[in-house]
Amino acid sequence: MSAAAALATGQLLLEAGEGGQAIESFRMAARAGDARGLTMLGRAAERGWGMVPDAVQAAGWYRRAAAAGDPWAMFNLADLYLRGEGVPRDPAEATRLYADAARRGLLQALNMLGRLAETGAAGPRDPSAALAYYTASAERGDPWGQFNLSRHLIAEGRLPEALDWLDRALGCRISGFHAAVAEALSGVDHPDLCRRAELARSLAAPLSGRD
Repeated sequence: MSAAAALATGQLLLEAGEGGQAIESFRMAARAGDARGLTMLGRAAERGWGMVPDAVQAAGWYRRAAAAGDPWAMFNLADLYLRGEGVPRDPAEATRLYADAARRGLLQALNMLGRLAETGAAGPRDPSAALAYYTASAERGDPWGQFNLSRHLIAEGRLPEALDWLDRALGCRISGFHAAVAEALSGVDHPDLCRRAELARSLAAPLSGRD
């Protein structure tokens, strides 16, 4: 079985709730030289798919996959460094890994760089840099980047532009996304934003339970 076929089989097994068998397929992909197999083994260890969750083991798999150039491994390892799970908390290392993933085209990493700049989680707050990262992520099609850009535009009073980006973001089908948007908009009182909040709530229901 090819590495691509092993990865596809592993994904199907995951969707069927067969985590243990999925792990074996991901091992096959990794042995065939596909770094994505290593990344999925890390994800299985992190999330507890077919095993007891083990963040230390997850970090080890992600580190091997990141060294082989897989951007999702870089992103996931950055998440662990940012939270201090399985590795010592190191926001600077998280930033470096997000930047490496972004350079390899992972849009979600651009959004996370924006979050770090906005919140100051890895250094001084930099609203201008945050806006630049969110804009880059949004323009390339990342729903989280589009939502975060819309937040900034709302704060600047640029509502028509904000609504355009928000509408684009709401068209995605990412688990947990619509619920997060609905919660973020729960305190708004502008009619247009209230309508988007209601739409987000309605879209969250059928996607709840997906991973």
